Amino acid sequence: MSTNRAAKSGFAAEAQRKINSKYSEELAQECLEWIKEVTGENINVSGDMDNFFEVLKDGVLLCKLVNCIQAGSVKRINESKMAFKCMENITGFLEAAKSFGVPNQETFQTVDLWERQNLNSVVICLQSLGRKADKYGLPSIGPKEAEKNTRQFSEEQMRAGQNVISLQYGSNKGATQSGINFGNTRHM
Repeated sequence: MSTNRAAKSGFAAEAQRKINSKYSEELAQECLEWIKEVTGENINVSGDMDNFFEVLKDGVLLCKLVNCIQAGSVKRINESKMAFKCMENITGFLEAAKSFGVPNQETFQTVDLWERQNLNSVVICLQSLGRKADKYGLPSIGPKEAEKNTRQFSEEQMRAGQNVISLQYGSNKGATQSGINFGNTRHM
């Protein structure tokens, strides 16, 4: 974590514990193994939070990853350990990930990684990017991406479908409302 930030206490500490509880070491390890396979870098693939953070915090490996998926995705990778240079790397990775089709809701904020605020969101982003890698001929992780399945129906098929009563409307199977009384009967 960045050394210039005060330790959280009270409600903020409780919220941070809740965020950290969502982190999965198994998924993080799967992501690191995938990164190692795609980039060919020799990294520690242990999924514990400390290792995951240390391996990815400067953004260099993330930039190399997206450049392996598509060359030139990140034009310049900053090897400097200065904070703003590392955050530039992370931002470059995020822009490339979005260009590959990772949805905004599956990306993370730069501070989530740099200041170790929400490493689970980093894992989610890498999982999403891992699913997209299949389109680029690389090994993928996680469930296979769904493919569009369009269907063409003729006019005759469309008209035939209008005559079918859907079972969602229900069926009364010949029942009537005769003999049904609600409430008390009228006494005369």
